[in-house]
Amino acid sequence: MIRQIKRPDRSARFLIYSFLAVILLHILCIPALSKEYGADLFDEIGKKSLIPLDDWIDVGIDWIALNFMGLFDSITFIITNINSGILAVLSFVPVVPLPFNGLSIAIPVLGIILIPVLWWMTSLGTGIFAFVGLWFTANVGLWPETMETFSLTLTAAFIALFFGIPTGIVAGKSDLVERIVRPILDFMQTLPVFVYLIPAVILFGLGPAPGVVATTIFAIPPAVRLTNLGIRGVPAELVEAGEAFGCGYFQLLWKIQLPMARPSIMAGVNQTIMLSLSMVVIAALIGAGGLGIEVVRSIQRMLVGKGFVAGIAVVIVAIILDRATRSIGRRRLG
Repeated sequence: MIRQIKRPDRSARFLIYSFLAVILLHILCIPALSKEYGADLFDEIGKKSLIPLDDWIDVGIDWIALNFMGLFDSITFIITNINSGILAVLSFVPVVPLPFNGLSIAIPVLGIILIPVLWWMTSLGTGIFAFVGLWFTANVGLWPETMETFSLTLTAAFIALFFGIPTGIVAGKSDLVERIVRPILDFMQTLPVFVYLIPAVILFGLGPAPGVVATTIFAIPPAVRLTNLGIRGVPAELVEAGEAFGCGYFQLLWKIQLPMARPSIMAGVNQTIMLSLSMVVIAALIGAGGLGIEVVRSIQRMLVGKGFVAGIAVVIVAIILDRATRSIGRRRLG
């Protein structure tokens, strides 16, 4: 009896093909690149290891930085202005000092504004918590850093959602796009977060822009995945009913698929904002600013109390953003 040979699964074939592609790339590209950049450089690279991927990446990043400097300057300008605009709006709301028993108690007007807003969005308790939390950050001397963290998080989340939700919609409607996007998202989510900081500094310099770029790359996968999941989770009967009533492609999308997928999409928005906040704190290592700077300084100088207070402020910001965005997906459309 002839035993049927079992074919390797898709993941095993992908690994085999990837290994063969790397070997082929090593054989074919080194001579071609040597003619372009000089044989000595790539001869030296080839002596280090069989697959000197780190040197290839260094050469590629340097080439991109030299040839697309104008593009990266333009992106830096746009990101800096978006972040500055959000920060200006947040900083425009004053913090009123009130004298009390020889001391000055800071009362953040933004916290007062958030009480009715969050009461309408979630609950009165969330609004009161937001006021108390912002009052705490203002009275421990971290109000400017807290506003910077808010602005950086919102900037990165806005850019990530601007690209992530449309990509998720396209992936939800096309199996081919989903197959292409899925391994890219897996790579973006599993790569250590600190690795994103290195090319960001080379391409965008120091400051808020590289931090926002690294944060956007790190935070975009949930928006794509959950939007894709929401679009694919719309019942086929509703889609068929919309088509039967003569809905076109965009009418079907706006009137049936997006409203039905709204809870999943808003869950992606929530996760994107949370990942943006966590990465913004790490991005302080490359000069992004905000509460992350206080955490980094506390680590460098072993200031336990200052680091703990900055950590509490980060938790307060996270809870406010989490409760506000989580409730939007559960609210009924009017």
